[in-house]
Amino acid sequence: MKQLHDAPAHAPSGRANGTAVRATMPLISLIVPAYNEAAVADVNLTTLCDYMNSLEERFRWELVLVDDGSTDSTGAILDRFAQSRDNVIVLHHHRNFGIGQALKYGFNRAHGDIIVTLDIDLSYSPDHIETMIDRMLATHARVVVASPYMRGGRISDIPWHRRVLSVWANRFLSAAAEGNLATLTGMVRAYDGDFVRSLNLRATGPEINSQIIHQALIMNARIEEVPAHLDWRPILGAPQRRRSSLRLVRHATGVMLSGFLFRPVVFFIAPGLASLALSIYAAFWATTHVVQQYHALARNGDHDITDAVAAAFVQAPHTFVIGGIALMVAIQLMGLGVLALQSKHYFEELFYLGTSLQRALNRKGQRA
Repeated sequence: MKQLHDAPAHAPSGRANGTAVRATMPLISLIVPAYNEAAVADVNLTTLCDYMNSLEERFRWELVLVDDGSTDSTGAILDRFAQSRDNVIVLHHHRNFGIGQALKYGFNRAHGDIIVTLDIDLSYSPDHIETMIDRMLATHARVVVASPYMRGGRISDIPWHRRVLSVWANRFLSAAAEGNLATLTGMVRAYDGDFVRSLNLRATGPEINSQIIHQALIMNARIEEVPAHLDWRPILGAPQRRRSSLRLVRHATGVMLSGFLFRPVVFFIAPGLASLALSIYAAFWATTHVVQQYHALARNGDHDITDAVAAAFVQAPHTFVIGGIALMVAIQLMGLGVLALQSKHYFEELFYLGTSLQRALNRKGQRA
């Protein structure tokens, strides 16, 4: 990872030596979005800063707070919190754009060698930060995900309906992504700063988390997971929460769309194969009825196969109708699956080319 500041060649004093050494430390940017979190903002941010202060022998750090159009006093609390801290900045949206837009705003303003995204409710405790950073430094990964669903991870006190949705959403996306990741929807992650700033992210909602994984997979970037503890006890103990069933529906819809982006061919080939199997089953029974009618007509001296087919259709018309319709649907779906696979290949090629070009232009601008 690049250094943001170069140490001076000669240090005239012990204090200057200390300053020079500190300047070579990796800079960690914490991005923390907030929407209507006035009840917990001040206490949780104090906890977070205290934790980061304990890491100052290893890292420099900055805290980027994004007020995503809060309608309560969250924005004022964040501004007041930042007034006495030089390494805390507050960004404001004039209305609620969504978690994805808040993260992109933070990515664009963060200067860190490593960028860590964290929820202000601290459902993942701050000690996950050092664990993710250590894994990134050890493996040179571009993305490190805090995963409660991998071996060694755990979850506590999450309402059953959210637990079911979250578990199956991640299983579905993991299968669609054809990877070994257990958690693809979580926001608590560490990113290589240059890498995440080079991505072309369009999502404005929570689907941005799976979109980042999708683009990282396209670029063959190394993605690591660390066991995590997702604990909702602080959330359930808060005096006010903003969760709603509508957000659950949006989340489920976003998961389905993300799965389509990961592996669109499955959405066509799988039902196409099922429809083909149904058509084969119907064709088997239609053929059976034709053979039976043919033998019955043969006993009467009539061997016309067309008459046997007509008699079989009269006896069991549904087998012919269902079989024909299922066969046409199967052909259409499998054809769309091939087109989707081709389109995905073209998209990945163009995305990789565009990202490589953007990186080359950035390096050229830095040298200039």
